[in-house]
Amino acid sequence: MLAVRDVHKRFDTVEVLRGVSFELVEGEALAITGPSGSGKSTLLHLIGSLDRPTSGTIEIDGTDPFALPEPKLAWFRNRTIGFVFQDSHLLPQYTVLENVLVPSLAFPGPRMESRAAELLERVGLGHRMTHRPAELSGGERQRAAVARALLNRPRLLLCDEPTGSLDRAAATAVADLLFELHKAEGTLLIAVTHSLDLAARFARRCELVEGRCTQSSRA
Repeated sequence: MLAVRDVHKRFDTVEVLRGVSFELVEGEALAITGPSGSGKSTLLHLIGSLDRPTSGTIEIDGTDPFALPEPKLAWFRNRTIGFVFQDSHLLPQYTVLENVLVPSLAFPGPRMESRAAELLERVGLGHRMTHRPAELSGGERQRAAVARALLNRPRLLLCDEPTGSLDRAAATAVADLLFELHKAEGTLLIAVTHSLDLAARFARRCELVEGRCTQSSRA
């Protein structure tokens, strides 16, 4: 489902990624680890088509997103990829339900509202739909972000330090939720993380060292 082939990324004179390659099939989960500055977030942004590789190819379901014109790329990204970042990036002026509905603004309707409400129930926020983000705890805001990322039933769920700003109990709860929904929704899950506890839960791991990926599998 996802093929990353000989991907390089250079910023000016600095080569951040040097020939990263791996393939994942539907239902798999991969943790991307490595020291600060090793290119973890850069790689995630390339996979999510938020940035372009200097060379190499990335294909999602046989589609090269970078071969698409910008309007089609935006549509493809919105329909195919869900994002969860370290900061939930919820819009403070909107309710939790409205925030979860943001990815559906191009095609609103009662079906999407029903889907958003269902996801909020599943992440334990059914009673918080009309609240504003400021009224939620950090863990609750991150659960709302997970619900938003899954609204359009994406094939690929990308998480950048999804538990990095949470205390241990909230981090465990969000990690449990990610894996539960990853299995229930059938998404391909990729997470960048510094957390050894979170990385250990993934069946596959890619450790970035000096821009190269060393892969391992859980025994």
